[in-house]
Amino acid sequence: MQARLPNFIDLLLDAVFIVDEQGRVVFVSAACERILGYTPQALLGESLLDLVLPEDRARTVAEMARVSSGEARIGFENRYRHRDGRTVHLTWSARWVEGERLRIGVARDVTELKRAEALQAAVYAVSEAAQNASGLEALLPELHRIVAALVPVAAMAVATCDPAGGVLDFVYRQGWPEHEGEAEEAEMPAGREHCLRAMRDGQPLLLGGDAPGASCALLMPLATRNGPVGLAVLRSPAGAGYDEKERELLAFVAGQVAIAIERARLKAELLQAAMYDELTRLPNRRLLYDRCRQALARCRRQQARLALLYVDVDDFKQVNDSFGHASGDLLLREFAGRLAGAVRASDTVARLAGDEFVVLMEDIGGESDAEAVVLKIREALAPAVLVEGGSVHISASIGIALYPEHGDGIEPLLRYADRAMYGAKKAG
Repeated sequence: MQARLPNFIDLLLDAVFIVDEQGRVVFVSAACERILGYTPQALLGESLLDLVLPEDRARTVAEMARVSSGEARIGFENRYRHRDGRTVHLTWSARWVEGERLRIGVARDVTELKRAEALQAAVYAVSEAAQNASGLEALLPELHRIVAALVPVAAMAVATCDPAGGVLDFVYRQGWPEHEGEAEEAEMPAGREHCLRAMRDGQPLLLGGDAPGASCALLMPLATRNGPVGLAVLRSPAGAGYDEKERELLAFVAGQVAIAIERARLKAELLQAAMYDELTRLPNRRLLYDRCRQALARCRRQQARLALLYVDVDDFKQVNDSFGHASGDLLLREFAGRLAGAVRASDTVARLAGDEFVVLMEDIGGESDAEAVVLKIREALAPAVLVEGGSVHISASIGIALYPEHGDGIEPLLRYADRAMYGAKKAG
């Protein structure tokens, strides 16, 4: 039986190691080649510690000392470098043979178990991050961190696209050169043609990695049940790639990113609907009131002045009656654009309702400044507007209210400006 024992040991799925006091291998079973990639002959006389990952060597030396002191150990875990460069997780049972001055250890490969545990934890972490992140700006760096802890990632980029899936806008780039490829492709990691191809086909696309030591790029379309929303691009470090299980994890992450992009887009659309007028895209009454409250608070602190212009389109009903509501809508959009173009970028132009608009102007010197803006508005409105069936000249009646002369709150100032506007309309 003693003579036959080595043959039995070589049938074990776990690897049996015997090392001397200096840590040199004096015997290793055949399973070593399956686990670490080295034949038993290649390791004889070598220090097993040299294969341990540098991060785990201090712990391993401490464990070796405990075993050499006569303490039997079961369940110690550390990591080794496989012959092909990948990391192998081992769990050990070991004891000291005093008469022979040798350590005997049995190593079990738990790499797949560790990977499964890590993937499960990553799936949970990705789901949590997607649920809790305030927006894409916070979510994408967190997802990058989670993914990089599991798969080799040298660079990552994420793009959103328009609903038709035709235009990609890379909203996240980390690890990519500032200018990669030709000028027209500088904004698209992995190349414009490949990015658009992955989006068009709706399938992951793996590029490169064929030559020894080369890196590869994985392009993953981001899509929900409602259609494509973007693209994720990952580049591996040199000499590494993405196996099937890693691509499964990345497919899950891509799905979470797609949901997050769709959620962010929906949130932006809801915010637009809540705060902006659908026809003119100008701030609506709610947003105007919010900006007025903030502006009045600043004026009180700084003892500054502001003006409200109440603007009403003259004879708008006649346009609707003569040319139809479609032409009336076109006229209002044109009016809104000209009104916004006649004031400063820092001023707020809002549509209250129908053909009534308000301009909020901060940091003005007095009524003469407001009157100068009124003149600019009249000049902007002077050219005719082309509508279906003819052209229309726009004019407006404008009332001015000043803070603090005409009121110290939103409602008093609006009432004053409204009365002034009606006075201007009656006066022609």
